[in-house]
Amino acid sequence: MAKHAGGTPATEALDAAGIAFTLHPYTHHDDTRDFGAEAARELGVDELRIFKTLVVDVGHGRQELAVGVVPVAGQLDLKAFAAALGAKRAAMAKPTDAARSSGYVIGGISPIAQRTPLPTVVDETAQLFDTIYVSAGKRGLQAELSPADLVAVTGGTWADIAR
Repeated sequence: MAKHAGGTPATEALDAAGIAFTLHPYTHHDDTRDFGAEAARELGVDELRIFKTLVVDVGHGRQELAVGVVPVAGQLDLKAFAAALGAKRAAMAKPTDAARSSGYVIGGISPIAQRTPLPTVVDETAQLFDTIYVSAGKRGLQAELSPADLVAVTGGTWADIAR
């Protein structure tokens, strides 16, 4: 399999695992804060097929991070996410903690090849599509791959975690 341009830990991990994927670059606008909606708009892809990566704290009194992957058209259901991991509660991680743990910048956090491997839960709606899009590890770059390959490369699990 050929190496892909992009050179992020995510693309390198996908290449190393022999996983088929397609990179989709787009123009990121610095004033944008809704990164997933921007990707959908710029690429002309339905917001149900583009999935955002959210770093969540599921520790009870101490920081314990995990990753939720949900469609940009929806939100992460924190109670369902906690339940999927057998945790008592879940809260969004601080952006600085998410960036430090993942090794990626906010708006470019990929669920793939994070600096610190974390438990990962992918919303089960991803299975409705042959391929989905996730951040390839930087703003303005999405990777399109099969949902099953995403779960395999992240060591993730499926659960109903979006609302």
